[in-house]
Amino acid sequence: MIDPAFFVSIVPALLAGLPLTLQLAGTSLALGFVLAVALALAQLGEHRAVVWPIRAFVAVFRGTPLLIQIFLIYYGLGQFRPELQAAGLWWLLREPYWCAILALTLNTAAYGSEILRGAIRGVPRGLVEAASAFGMSRLLTLRLVVLPLAFRQAIPSYGNEIILMVKGTSLASIITLMEVTGIAQGLISQTYRAVEVFVAAGAIYLTLNFTIIRALNALERWLTPYRARA
Repeated sequence: MIDPAFFVSIVPALLAGLPLTLQLAGTSLALGFVLAVALALAQLGEHRAVVWPIRAFVAVFRGTPLLIQIFLIYYGLGQFRPELQAAGLWWLLREPYWCAILALTLNTAAYGSEILRGAIRGVPRGLVEAASAFGMSRLLTLRLVVLPLAFRQAIPSYGNEIILMVKGTSLASIITLMEVTGIAQGLISQTYRAVEVFVAAGAIYLTLNFTIIRALNALERWLTPYRARA
């Protein structure tokens, strides 16, 4: 049986890790989105020397578990400490926080680039031709026509990626980061009451993701009011 009094008492302790969870998710999603846009646009070209390395990167990060990626970056890069020190990067990559950010960013960039690439290719060709007929340059057409429409079309799929990334931040606890899951594991080691602790932690993630889903739905309705009317 779940003890309601204990359940309520541990919620504030778990909420103390929520800022770090939000920080990990927000930073990695922001950086990952910028990288995903660049990768998606680069794949639209015909230069194999550019396209194939990007596709290899996407295949690796989509085809391997995020847990392994975090392990490889956190523990694996430590084997190259002299090289990283020479490059002036060791002070950054020796910190578990930045290793988690790097792993999460690369992971979401790989998934996001495929989402955006499909959305960009889904923009009707006639709109691009119409913009060209009006004398718009290729760059201006991309900025004013293609990307805005692609971003609108990508909202549902990218929303799923946002949810997955929020849940993925729980893996940062394995490299000593005390976000919600890390604090939950500490509480379990102290109290040996895994059910109440994990139910409380799950409720926090559920509430957070439900809020994000509602916000994304509102954004989609605002950007596509014609669909809401239909």
